[in-house]
Amino acid sequence: MKLHELIYLVVDDLELMRAVTVNQLRALGCEKIKTARNGAMALEILHSLKIDVVLCDWNMPVMSGLDLLKIVRADPRLVKLPFLMITAEAERQRIEEVIHAGVSGLLVKPYNAGNLRNRLEKVLSGPIRPMGIIAPGNRPVGPASAQANNRRATDTTLAPSRILVVDDYPVSLKLMEQMFKDEYQVITATEGLSALALCRADPMPDLLLMDVMMPGMDGFEVVRQLHLRPETAQIPVIFVTGSTDEETRLKGMELGAVDFVLKTSDPKALRAKVRNFIKYIDMRRQLQADFDAMMEATQVRDPPRHDIKGSLAGIVGMVQNLADDNSMAPRHVEKLRLVEKTAQQVMDMVNLSGELYKMETGNFKLKAVPVNIGEVLHNIVDMSRSAFFDKGLTIEVDTDTPVGTELPQAMGELSLCYSLFQNLIKNACEAAPPGTRVVVALRDESPLRIEISNSGVVPHELRERFFDKFSTSGKAGGSGIGTYSAQLLARAQHGSIRMATFDADNRTAITVTLPRHTFDPT
Repeated sequence: MKLHELIYLVVDDLELMRAVTVNQLRALGCEKIKTARNGAMALEILHSLKIDVVLCDWNMPVMSGLDLLKIVRADPRLVKLPFLMITAEAERQRIEEVIHAGVSGLLVKPYNAGNLRNRLEKVLSGPIRPMGIIAPGNRPVGPASAQANNRRATDTTLAPSRILVVDDYPVSLKLMEQMFKDEYQVITATEGLSALALCRADPMPDLLLMDVMMPGMDGFEVVRQLHLRPETAQIPVIFVTGSTDEETRLKGMELGAVDFVLKTSDPKALRAKVRNFIKYIDMRRQLQADFDAMMEATQVRDPPRHDIKGSLAGIVGMVQNLADDNSMAPRHVEKLRLVEKTAQQVMDMVNLSGELYKMETGNFKLKAVPVNIGEVLHNIVDMSRSAFFDKGLTIEVDTDTPVGTELPQAMGELSLCYSLFQNLIKNACEAAPPGTRVVVALRDESPLRIEISNSGVVPHELRERFFDKFSTSGKAGGSGIGTYSAQLLARAQHGSIRMATFDADNRTAITVTLPRHTFDPT
């Protein structure tokens, strides 16, 4: 549906802000609009009327926007409702909370109709986000390095701010353009009508430097016209004029100008004033960009598991049918069973992605049981031999348990152990030079010790941050989360993990310890 065809619910405890949002929606051609002054009133409307989009303030009495969002995402009838949160909130932890509560988008105050339109289009074209797993008051926890990498993942670089300079005198116009073009995008207009057209175009200018005395439509009338339309009313204006008349200055300030500067004043002073004001504008733009990046990062981190699992289940079913066909040669059946097992493990990894995020945020609860870790390692090595056959690697499991004796068991979760060692063995095989050996050694100690070693050394610049999130080197398409997730998986099972590089032997070893299951003789 197009924007103007939708039914909107605007929720804000301040009447003025409700009016601003309603007017900006109307400027976009949207007329089907309901309003509410708090979350409780909004909930009554949602239960009685069909609403297509909710635009909601965060901080309100009676029921906040966050509380309303959680109720909406928990209601099967409303769970898919697009929900745009409008906020001046800047604390990252609180923003993470609302993102993981399932908000569809975030719009930073103050905003204009152009910002609103862009956010609405993103909200309506993006996936519906279910409620996440962060409970109220819970803070994401984890190594400082991981949190720092999370921050780096959402860092954004802003395009230079846009300044519209309006002056009918060519010399003044050129001087102003030269003054600011090295720091900002500068666009120019020589008369009022052109300035209005540029202010109504997308993208709109972030700041207007306006001459007052111009033929036809003067600067004051341009500002009046801007204020008649909600989408342009919030463009900040600095009047730059040759008039020293106090009455003229007061008139400009009464129209809502943020400053009034004489053309005859020091150009450095004007530049400093513009720079200071642009800093405020860029803070808001940066905040919006950071929130958008955080939303996108969460969507990447939380893929549509249902769709992926459905596709994998179809693959497993087809492979099973082929393997059960009596006309299949035994060697083909063996390969198909390996494909089936691999696809099943990928499904387990999809299920595991939610568990990994719980580990990141401190919400994971381990359900430890005895795990036949030897069988896990043998299965992964068997699959790795097929996957890396063309590389000519020798991949083997070495144990110090006497032949005929049961291998020791770990205390943990089977799916976590599979994912942990699949990551590490795959990394070792990728790093090992062709024709070399990868050894997976299981040592019957307390705790159990598993060492994965391969030829080749980790680059010096990567060693200190080997387990950090997004750390990778020299691997095309590498995400840098394999070792990071392995660290999470080991620690979640009350184990440990470390990496050692032996330059003299040209060898790297990853050592994992896991609690050893103690058999009860009774």
